[in-house]
Amino acid sequence: MAMNRNTKVALICVGALSLMTGAAFAAVPLYQLFCQVTGFNGTVMRADAAPDTVLDETVRVRFDTNVRGLPWDFEAEETRQTVRIGDTGIAYFRVTNTSDRPISGTAAYNVVPERAGPYFQKLQCFCFEAQTVQPGETVEFPIQYFIAPEMATDPEGRGVHDITLSYTFYPTDRFEQRAAIGGQG
Repeated sequence: MAMNRNTKVALICVGALSLMTGAAFAAVPLYQLFCQVTGFNGTVMRADAAPDTVLDETVRVRFDTNVRGLPWDFEAEETRQTVRIGDTGIAYFRVTNTSDRPISGTAAYNVVPERAGPYFQKLQCFCFEAQTVQPGETVEFPIQYFIAPEMATDPEGRGVHDITLSYTFYPTDRFEQRAAIGGQG
């Protein structure tokens, strides 16, 4: 039994639409992976070890905290720190669950200016995994970070003296749902 021309065109259109939709969902995690690997678009890099070199040059780091869709209070203990390039800094953040039930959240992060992204590196961070906070509980989360010494000599990083590290906590279930369909939180 042969297909008529309209049925063939309809099947081709449905196939093309399915292919484009799949490509759109795949593009987001691939772009996110690219940003994490390269530091592109202000994405902070994850490091395994601190550098051996510490320079006399300093950078001021400002911490910005935001919450989207969670009944949480979220703040940095210090809003600013000054660190020497190559030296390890530690910052602490507090989260309070103001609801009457346990809630899990995941923190998305980036740095501004974007060109500082490849040089701002984290050794330890609450943002590497989802966090669950019990009802009425206040939890303190540390991050351990450094500014890579290469920033002082690389033309892209040279001249950066102020960096803003911004966190936004989202409900974890949104991240899990989007990850299941190939999206980004």
